Amino acid sequence: MSVSVDLSGRTALITGASSGLGARFARLLAQSGARVALGARRVDRLEALSEEIGAAARAVAMDVAKEADVIAGYDAAQAAFGATMDTVIANAGIDGAGLIGDMPEAEIERTLSINLIGAILTAREGAKRMMANGVRKGRIVMVASITGFQASPGLVAYSASKAGVIQATRSMAREWARAGICVNAISPGYIRTDINADWFETEPGKKQIGRFPRKRLMGEEGLDGPVLLLCSDAAEFITGANFVLDDGQTL
Repeated sequence: MSVSVDLSGRTALITGASSGLGARFARLLAQSGARVALGARRVDRLEALSEEIGAAARAVAMDVAKEADVIAGYDAAQAAFGATMDTVIANAGIDGAGLIGDMPEAEIERTLSINLIGAILTAREGAKRMMANGVRKGRIVMVASITGFQASPGLVAYSASKAGVIQATRSMAREWARAGICVNAISPGYIRTDINADWFETEPGKKQIGRFPRKRLMGEEGLDGPVLLLCSDAAEFITGANFVLDDGQTL
């Protein structure tokens, strides 16, 4: 972690925490003093991460595409920490890659259900509990993508879901503004992950990197500072914003 922000006293729920960015965000917030509920379907991975982080973490089974699961996940998190989640990172998602002409209807629905509906359900349940329990400095961070506003062949369903996340962020921020809840999105650029690593080793993948202004993929650490800021008290006057974190890839 290259950025220092004090999140002591905050209790956070992070979805999609079993791997990738979600796991990184969990470690990041815990290292900054927050207690973290780790939400995902792969409970074995969550438990391993919880053990790694220590007493500040709890594993919570959650399928964000199912409202009952989201509610049960929040119930479990509150029971574990004895506190309302005042910080939420709606990170769970799937890539939904493939030419749209070849993609089955069920896969389109699955992508939208997890990436968009799941993100909204996660944010909504968190906000409802914050308002019901008098939390006046609530923080919700929605994980979108540069594909949400950039034409992305081969990612039609995914990019549509992320465009929805960006607009939902603004609308929810407006709905909950007077409750003191700040809702913001981050739109990461292309980051090397387990999902795309093989692609970026191919000639077309290398050419794609070569077209970026800085001719490189960004590192996950590029998200740390903005995420910590948006989860902190310092974000009091930031709501409804979409932070494009792409190392200039969309320039």
